[in-house]
Amino acid sequence: MGRRNTILLVLVFVGLITKKGFAAQLTVGGSQGWDESTDFNSWASAQKFKVGDQLVFKYSSGLHSVVELPNESAYKSCDLGGALDSKNTGNDVVKLSKAGTRYFACGTLGHCGQGMKVKITTVDGNAPSSPASASSSSSDASPASTSLHSITSFVVLAALSATVVLLSVF
Repeated sequence: MGRRNTILLVLVFVGLITKKGFAAQLTVGGSQGWDESTDFNSWASAQKFKVGDQLVFKYSSGLHSVVELPNESAYKSCDLGGALDSKNTGNDVVKLSKAGTRYFACGTLGHCGQGMKVKITTVDGNAPSSPASASSSSSDASPASTSLHSITSFVVLAALSATVVLLSVF
């Protein structure tokens, strides 16, 4: 019975790795980051955001900030008065913890009105976080995220192989 518990524990561990491993860390704006020159509508429409993914806002601290807005009306009018959250470190991470639409803008005066805002629609499911590689440019994908996916896939396959071997022995 002890061996079966060990096998069950391995399977649970593999399941946890798989769930966590397929979440992506996406740099908002791609290689340009959180900057006035970035076309955030184009960038966001080329992505598929899923529950568990993380947005990383990279920018020059002091020059920009990240403000989460409560609704589409505030987003469209750049009304920062009812902000849900505000960040200003220059390397801010926001976890997409549930399905739905979230709105972000730069809190620096005038930047939101110049287009420095992004609407993120998060979906449930196990679909890839980014579109197929044939339709996305390398500047949209995060090398760290791609590497994490490769390592996670290897670990998952190794754990599953070990489980199969253990099951065949017992």
